[in-house]
Amino acid sequence: MADTTTKPKTKVATKVERPRLHKVILVNDDFTPREFVVTVLKAEFRMTEDQAHKVMITAHRRGVCVVAVFTKDVAETKATRATDAGRAKGYPLLFTTEPEE
Repeated sequence: MADTTTKPKTKVATKVERPRLHKVILVNDDFTPREFVVTVLKAEFRMTEDQAHKVMITAHRRGVCVVAVFTKDVAETKATRATDAGRAKGYPLLFTTEPEE
């Protein structure tokens, strides 16, 4: 009988870190019509009429409002598309992103 030695297999547990989240922020301006802001929020962020109206009013009253929180790529894409929708109509509508704390 042959002498055989077996090495125990070691498992390496890989830890997958959750991606950092980023906030999409609506910045209020005095030129973009409220109805248009609501339309953009509904289209880009899939909000109901009531949700979009509440976000728009909060931004109007406070100057800014967090619209939603996504991974960095998604947040930047949505912010850019929403801002571009306003620019296409000639409005200074602005959505920005920032890392969540």
